[in-house]
Amino acid sequence: MRKLVPPVLLTGLMAGALMDPGTIAALAKPVPSGSADDVGEAARAGQWQLGALRLPEAWRSSRGEGVVVAVLDTGVNPRHPDLEGAIIQGPDLTGAGRGPWGPHGTAMASLIAGRRHDGGRRGVIGVAPAAQVLSVRVTLENGDPRRAKNPSMNPSVRSDALAEGIRYAADHGAGVISMSLGGGSGAWEGSAAEEAAVRYAIGKGAVLVASSGNDGDSGNRKNFPAAYPGVIAVGAVDRRMTVAPFSNRQDYLSVVAPGTEIVTADGDDSYVVGDGTSSAAATVAGIAALVRSAHPGLSPHQVRMAIELGTRRRPPGGYSPAYGHGVANALLALREADRLARPASAPPRPGRYFGAGPAPASRMPVVAGLVLLMVAMSGWVVLRHRGRDST
Repeated sequence: MRKLVPPVLLTGLMAGALMDPGTIAALAKPVPSGSADDVGEAARAGQWQLGALRLPEAWRSSRGEGVVVAVLDTGVNPRHPDLEGAIIQGPDLTGAGRGPWGPHGTAMASLIAGRRHDGGRRGVIGVAPAAQVLSVRVTLENGDPRRAKNPSMNPSVRSDALAEGIRYAADHGAGVISMSLGGGSGAWEGSAAEEAAVRYAIGKGAVLVASSGNDGDSGNRKNFPAAYPGVIAVGAVDRRMTVAPFSNRQDYLSVVAPGTEIVTADGDDSYVVGDGTSSAAATVAGIAALVRSAHPGLSPHQVRMAIELGTRRRPPGGYSPAYGHGVANALLALREADRLARPASAPPRPGRYFGAGPAPASRMPVVAGLVLLMVAMSGWVVLRHRGRDST
């Protein structure tokens, strides 16, 4: 068994949009016994969202088999014990030229397709543990000094990295594209290249998911790629299923999902506990993978419908900028997908006296009745005529 080092559990706020350094903090918190095994056990025990999403029940129907989820992020560490065998390494599109993976991307991948380790006794398990993750590096970590030099807070060295990443993922078999980031090349206004890439990916059959942003209690800015049409924008809720204060509230929000005190894999083979819409978006990307695996024939729009219809704690009127359509739920989304995947009801049979009608035998009583009626009327006419002749 591969040991986890260092034996610490980190806690802090992970950026749901990778664009607001002012909201990010990381505090080292030692695990009581200080052993690597204890870290893995603590990580396993800390995944409160598994029950909230009803994942143990959902896994009876789907575990994400056969689905590739592209994680467009800071890169994913394929050597983390919880991700062994789950990662397909894609390109580094940042132009940074150093480092194939980062902690944030590794954390998001573990929420989607983490597989635990040591026979499932330790570590984190993702929403779709049988799915594959295609890692495409499109951004730098918040603490990267090259990022700090960029006055526009562009998350990558190359301004077109996200747009290229979306197209790459769509062209390389991604059924779901997860983007726990924001404020890309278009900053807060969006970008024509990114929007075109979103349309391209949807046209190729991919489901796109993005975090709504982490400045809901301050600027509450419009966040891209979440705001592009067709993208499932995800906000965050806490253990009480209450919207987190930092979660952005916008009229394009699709759903909310667990996003506070979330345990994830860390880039250095340890674990991190964090808050943010990043985690919520990765969680919903995992739900999309479950749906795609169970019903590969559903369109991106139908997958989105299944997720939005399969929510709990739906707001009054069915929608609000804070909750979207409600709190995402894996089991309910799969049930809605089952319903959407059923063949359309057979058209009603033609009416009795229109079109082809029923089988000929069913018309015999009617025809016989008409013949008897005609005979009776004929006899009545004859009798009446004779009566007139006799007068």
